[in-house]
Amino acid sequence: MQDYYVGARNRMTTKTNRFHFEVEIFNTVVDLIDLEYTDLERQLEIFYHSYIKDECFTTLKGISELSRLLVSTEKHRSYPLVYKLLKLDLILPVATASVKRCFSKMKLLKTDLRNKIDDEFLNGTLLCYVETETLVKVKNEKM
Repeated sequence: MQDYYVGARNRMTTKTNRFHFEVEIFNTVVDLIDLEYTDLERQLEIFYHSYIKDECFTTLKGISELSRLLVSTEKHRSYPLVYKLLKLDLILPVATASVKRCFSKMKLLKTDLRNKIDDEFLNGTLLCYVETETLVKVKNEKM
């Protein structure tokens, strides 16, 4: 990371690799996120004012109904960031719960004795332990 960064056309620069990745790349990504956040605020405001009095949207009883209605009316194409926000809000609790379950099961498997096992074997064991429903469906055939 302390070597000089080699840019386009293999030209040596006066910046280190560390500077390039920690400052230039990081700042570019943060700027893109800030722009997307600003666009989201605009889309939310326009969406809110456009559909606050629409009969279809006033009778909804939750985020899942709102996202279904956006897709059925094809409004998700007009407001992609609003739709993305709704999808993340619907997916996040499920994704978080499944990751927590995996870590809980990993705590049971990763003992002092198993610390000496290589990662590939531990991954296979964890996969079998986490995906028990899928593993039960696998038939054990003799060759």
